[in-house]
Amino acid sequence: MKYSYIKPRKKTPFTQELKLLVTFFSITLIMLFSTYLFLVYKDYTFEKDKLETVQARIALQEDIENMKNQIAYIEKQKNLSERVFTKNSVLKDSITNLFDLVPERITLSEAKLLKNGLILYGITPNKDVYNFMLQAPLRSIFHKTYSSFYPAGNGWLRFVSTNYIDEADEELSNEH
Repeated sequence: MKYSYIKPRKKTPFTQELKLLVTFFSITLIMLFSTYLFLVYKDYTFEKDKLETVQARIALQEDIENMKNQIAYIEKQKNLSERVFTKNSVLKDSITNLFDLVPERITLSEAKLLKNGLILYGITPNKDVYNFMLQAPLRSIFHKTYSSFYPAGNGWLRFVSTNYIDEADEELSNEH
């Protein structure tokens, strides 16, 4: 005898509700796991980018330091060239002034510039012309002036004039 109008079904522990619940939990776990993997990947790329940025910053700091050293070197070279140019200009002006100082009647054959003096070689018609026209201006410039005269073949006199500036006075003038 049958008491039921339907055919009995087999009962399993996996009902439709349980399958639906397991599916939703599975999808949720997959989403959580994929989010975790995504965050791990982003953390890895962030650390990698951070290291690259730090290395780039260090390289830039080294480049900046090298540039500063190059700028300092170039500034030293510029200052040196300005000093040389100034010394050359002063020397040129001094030589021009020296030749302007020599009168027409006296002929110079050689002039030697020393660190603290000047040696002149030349010909003069007589000692008086030399003394009044050349030696007087030289004495106003130099502290010590010595002259030697030698007879030349044509009746004129050859002279050697050595002129010196005292080094102590020169150091004082350099300080001011």
